[in-house]
Amino acid sequence: MAAVDHCRICAQPLFAEPLLVQHDMPAAAQGLPTAEQLSADRGVELALRQCGGCGLVQLDAEPVPYWRDVIRAAGISQEMRDFRLKQFGGWLGEHGLAGRKVLEVGCGRGEYLSLLAEAGADAYGVEHLPASVAACHQAGLRAEQGFVDGPETRLAAGPFDGFMILNFLEHIPAAHLTLQGIAANLADGAVGMVEVPNFDMILEKGLFAEFIPDHLFYFTECTLVRLLEANGFEVLDCRAAWHDYVLSATVRKRRPQNLSGLIACETALRASFDDFLGRFAPGKVAIWGAGHQSLALISLMGIAGRIRYVLDSAPFKQGRYTPATHLPIVPPERLNDGEVDAVIVLAASYSAEVARLIRERHGQRFAVAVMGEGGLLTEPDRC
Repeated sequence: MAAVDHCRICAQPLFAEPLLVQHDMPAAAQGLPTAEQLSADRGVELALRQCGGCGLVQLDAEPVPYWRDVIRAAGISQEMRDFRLKQFGGWLGEHGLAGRKVLEVGCGRGEYLSLLAEAGADAYGVEHLPASVAACHQAGLRAEQGFVDGPETRLAAGPFDGFMILNFLEHIPAAHLTLQGIAANLADGAVGMVEVPNFDMILEKGLFAEFIPDHLFYFTECTLVRLLEANGFEVLDCRAAWHDYVLSATVRKRRPQNLSGLIACETALRASFDDFLGRFAPGKVAIWGAGHQSLALISLMGIAGRIRYVLDSAPFKQGRYTPATHLPIVPPERLNDGEVDAVIVLAASYSAEVARLIRERHGQRFAVAVMGEGGLLTEPDRC
């Protein structure tokens, strides 16, 4: 099987030299041969590589055949059960998810799904392995047979108010697409718990025997956060858990940016322009500045019909016209012609300097307004 030479997540090249190569390794964590299979069993080479772009550490081998299936030990220890119940209950309470629909992605035979329900969630699972789904149903748990391949996947019981994916993401070759698919099945503002083995701890404690073909990815806190934030989520918290073996991240489905503040600012500024321009006859006001902000404001404020021309000291702009609004752009000397009574200075960080120059050259001949945080400010307002 050909080695992978580009990052499975961002598609940028992996560094040419492996970080670590281990020989004669087990071909799969679940591939325990019978006595009859021993003669055919062979070890494999594991090469740990790092992406030169996003920095994610990963194996360059193909995934194990059963990578879509969650296979956990037949039972979980009492210590783990107690830990998960406390963890799940606290997490549900903190994020207002008690009694609400929470999905476990890769629920196996329901080992954690049952604890999620016991902790107070309206718990649902999705699992690829039919036998595991049947085991969930026999235990009275709600589980759908399937796999979240990408953003086009839709689960029958969705949308969900929360989700968990526990020590499974590192198995999935296109982990970024699965995250996008999870996000597509969530309600707005849904919260999730994402857990993966802690590569930071592996490095810190020198645990060189932690690499297995089943785990394609080895996440540090940095690379886990980067993956989550690039695929539909805001990371609310990320910390080590379960004796530091696990990185546990709490995430929220990303909402669209709220621009209502910008809209309110535009409305207030338009009123400010209307107030100032209302003091003068149409065509008796000039704009100083043909920069991008000025050009945009002329359009957004709808004031072109009340402006005579635009002044700008840059010779290459003079003799041309403002895009979209088609006002002539003229040199500052045009003020000497006496065609206007007022100047609105829209020269960004140079506005104060321009207003001062107008006063030095023309005294009190013109009413001058500049942009302030609250709108247009006339000279008396600025004193």
